[in-house]
Amino acid sequence: MLGTALTVGGVGLFAYFVYSVGLREIADNIENFGVFGFFVILAIYAVRILMRSLAWKLSVYEPYSLTLRDTVPAVIIGEAMSSMIPLGILISGTAKAVAVRKKLPLVVGLSSVATENLFYSFTTSLFLILGALTFVRSYTLDEGTTLTIDVLIGAIFLLIIFLLLLIIRQWHFASETCEWMYQKGWFSHLLEHGRLQVRLFENLIYGFYRRYPRRFLPICLFETAFHVLGVIEVWFILTRLIDTSGHFLNAFLLESVSRLITIVFKLIPFLVGVDEAGAQFIAETAAIGVGIGITLAIIRKGRILFWTAIGIVIIIRRGLTLREIQRARDGEED
Repeated sequence: MLGTALTVGGVGLFAYFVYSVGLREIADNIENFGVFGFFVILAIYAVRILMRSLAWKLSVYEPYSLTLRDTVPAVIIGEAMSSMIPLGILISGTAKAVAVRKKLPLVVGLSSVATENLFYSFTTSLFLILGALTFVRSYTLDEGTTLTIDVLIGAIFLLIIFLLLLIIRQWHFASETCEWMYQKGWFSHLLEHGRLQVRLFENLIYGFYRRYPRRFLPICLFETAFHVLGVIEVWFILTRLIDTSGHFLNAFLLESVSRLITIVFKLIPFLVGVDEAGAQFIAETAAIGVGIGITLAIIRKGRILFWTAIGIVIIIRRGLTLREIQRARDGEED
C-alpha cells in the first residue's frame, strides 16, 4: 500500500515537472540528444553491467565458479527486478542467485551475491560521501540544506564503520536471531533447518574475506568503475544538451544525487518523479537549467526501460517466475 501511494505521488511529481518545463522544451532537448546519443548511453550501461558482473564473478567461492555468460544475464535480470517492482532490491539478489541455480547451490549463490553487495555498498557509501562534501564546498546553500547533508554524511560514515566491524568481528546477527527464535519455540517448523542454512550463508560470506584477501582490490576497482561510468554517462548527456563549462563537476553531483535517490526511494518503480526532483534540485543549484535536469532524468529513464525490457526477455526465455524467486527468498529468510 505504501509503495502504491508513493508511486502515485511519483507519477504526480513527474507530471508536474513535465508541465512546468513544457513538453516542447523537453522534446527539443531529446531531439538534440539524438538517437546516436541514446545508443551511446546504452553502451555505457552495458559496460557498467559488465563491471558488476566481474565483481560478482570474483565473489564466488571455490570450487564453484561462474563465467561472464552466467553473471551478465543474471545481473540484467536483477536490475530489471530492482527497477520495475516496488522494493525490488529485496528480491533482485535472490533473482540473480536463482538465475545461476544450475551452476551454484542456492545458498552459495546467495552468499556470493551478498558478498558482492557488501563491496558495492562500501564503494557506494564512499561515492555518496565524496559527492555530498563536493556539493557543500562548491555551492552556497541555506543552513537547513547544509545541516541535512552533514547528517547524511555522518550516517553514511557510521554505515561504513558498521560494515567494517561486521566483517572484522564476524557478527552473526541473522543466524543468532533465528536460533533465539527457535529456542523460544517461534516458527520452530520453519527454523528447524532454516537456521542452519542462515548460519551457512553467513559463514560463506565471512569465510570469503579470510580466504581471498587478494580479491578485495580488484572487486573494489570494478565497483568503483561502475560509479565512474555513471558519471561519464551524465557528462556525455550534458555535453549534447548544453554548451557550458563545468560539465564533469555537475555530472558527478547529478550522479551522486541519483544514486542516493535510488537507495532511498526503491519503493517507487523506475524512480518515477523522484529522480526528476533530484535532477531539478541539482540543476537549479548549479544553474544549468531546470529543463536540462528534467530532460536528463527522462533520457536516463529511457535507458532504464530499455535494459528492463532486455531483462524481462531473459526472464521469459529462462522460464523464471516471480513465485519461484519469492519461494527462494522465503527459504533464505527461513
